[in-house]
Amino acid sequence: MSAPIPSNVHYHKQARELELSYPNGEHYRLSVEYLRVFSPSAEVRGHGRGQETLQVGKKFVGLKNVTPTGRYALKLHFDDGHDSGLYSWDYLWWLIENREANWADYLQRLEEAGASREPLGIEIKQL
Repeated sequence: MSAPIPSNVHYHKQARELELSYPNGEHYRLSVEYLRVFSPSAEVRGHGRGQETLQVGKKFVGLKNVTPTGRYALKLHFDDGHDSGLYSWDYLWWLIENREANWADYLQRLEEAGASREPLGIEIKQL
């Protein structure tokens, strides 16, 4: 069974949340931090099990843009420069359905690595 396709996608900039609304009236808000640390890109997930790169310091990440990719996905352009992952409708639905377990696992991996959600310092972006 395929995941439902959102009828509307809205970015709440101040809350840093992406809201997905579905034709049946359900809607879900996912934090940009959650979307960033679970990016489907090879940069984050690697090219196979065990090759994932733990994302740290992403607590305050936001979105610069959201663009549709065909009729099957969204491309999220994060303000930390990351924009290589395509978020298919199936993947977004998986993120919604598994949000609590995914987040708990992420926090556990951060703790085990002695890492933090907090940025390390002032980020300087090259133009």
